[in-house]
This record gives sequence, structure tokens and C-alpha cells, in this order.
Amino acid sequence: MGEQARWTRARLGRCGPPLDLLTASFRRHVYAPHAHDEYTVGVCVGGSEIIDYRGGHIRTGPGTIVVLEPGEMHTGGPGNATDGYAYRALYAETSLLTDGTLGGLPHFREPVIDDPALAGALRTAHTRLSACPDPLEAESVLPWLLTALAGRHSTARPVADRVPGADAIARTVRDRLADELTDPPSLALLATDLGLSRYQLLRAFRTAMGIPPYAWLAQYRVTKARVLLETGLRPAEVAPLVGFADQAHLTRWFRRVLGVTPAAYRNSVQDTPGPGGRDSAA
Repeated sequence: MGEQARWTRARLGRCGPPLDLLTASFRRHVYAPHAHDEYTVGVCVGGSEIIDYRGGHIRTGPGTIVVLEPGEMHTGGPGNATDGYAYRALYAETSLLTDGTLGGLPHFREPVIDDPALAGALRTAHTRLSACPDPLEAESVLPWLLTALAGRHSTARPVADRVPGADAIARTVRDRLADELTDPPSLALLATDLGLSRYQLLRAFRTAMGIPPYAWLAQYRVTKARVLLETGLRPAEVAPLVGFADQAHLTRWFRRVLGVTPAAYRNSVQDTPGPGGRDSAA
């Protein structure tokens, strides 16, 4: 474990506000006292860190979540002389934790949280968005997870789960995403058009479709990509035509949905006799 830190800036929807992601691995580094304007939400992934916070000391361990509230002065350093510490952190505006909760600004009485499922989900989202900060994925996933964090572990209360007319809401969102395939609108904009909060839109879509909006759109893009690959276009040509950031982004989703790479799929359908294949009659 060396002294490494990498920042990635994701955007919450098209033209939406930025959200910073930090991937850090330190052996000796000690932070000077400082505070953030946003909530700092971190997941320890290795070693142990000691943080001076609220007049005391807190210690992290692998799999724990740490929440530091806006304006709270804190430090951070290795928990012992040998292991160092590694973590993933995101810096969330307060609205991301209040959109789906009641009771005002969430207060976390206990800054160190043991919630393995949520910690795993936050780490997975952080890893994906650090590699490919897709705006729709960021907006589909991070508000949802941060609302869950606030609802489970803060003084705030979650809003009611049921959203009337969920099926109709989901169809409207689905159609807009399909129509604007290569440059999808933000969920915040769609929610405003429907007279909903972004959290209500996410809840309605997940209830009706079983998956978040970005996952539905990615699968729809894969369906469109198949058609273009069958015409002989190369994966690098297809990716931007269906809205993926690049060939690697297309490949990741193609394999998740179909189990093969776009190149392998293209080769197989091009080699297949019959309609659409290389040996088809002219």
C-alpha cells in the first residue's frame, strides 16, 4: 500500500451538478484538520484509519462506512504503524440525502456505520463511476444509495415507498430515454416535468421495471447495438451511435447482458448463413 490518491468527477445527469469521488491508499499520510461543505461518505477497503472528529477519535476497518457531516472539522491518518489505510469516498451535497427523507437535514449520531450490504453497494458504485463516470448511472444510483444511508442510519425518516401511478411514470421515463438515446435527459429534469422529486421518480421506475433507469437504458442500447453489429459495423463505430462512451463501455454492458463481447457477437452473426449473415442471398 503506497501513497496514492485519485480524484474523479462524476456528473449527476446531463448538465447536472458535479460530484467528486476519491480513491485513496496511504501508508503514512496524515490529513491536516479540515472540513467539507458536503457530506463525506467513505468506505474503508483496507487497513485502518483513525479520524479525529467531534472532540474524539473514531477508527475505521475494512467494510465500515464513515459519514462526516458538512462543516465538521476532522483529520485522518493511519491506525497503526504498519498497515496503512485505503478507502473510497464521495462528497455529496445535502440535497442528495434529503430528497427521499423527512425530518430536515440528516444527522448521523454515529459516524462509523456497520452495514455490509450498503457498504458493498457504495463501493461497487464508486468503482464503476470512477472508471466510467456516466451521468445517468451516477444520477440513478448515488441518490438512491445516499437516501438509503440517511433513512437507515440518521435522524431523518424515509418517505413512503409507494408512488401512485408508478407504471405510467416508468413508461414515460422509458420512452424519453429511448427517444434521446445518445444524450439522455437528466432524471431531475424528467422528475420536474412529472411533478415529482427525483427520488419518487427512481422509486416508481424501480417498482415498475425492476431496475434503475441507467440499467434499462444500457440494455436498450445493447439491443440497438446488436442490430448495427449485424450490418457489419465494428464495435468502435457502434458505441457512439447508441450512446455508450466508448468501445470499452459498450463491451462491459454487452457482456453483462449477452455474455459475449460485441466483437465476438459480430463475428458469429457475420459467419452465420441465412438472413443477416455473411452468406445471405443478395
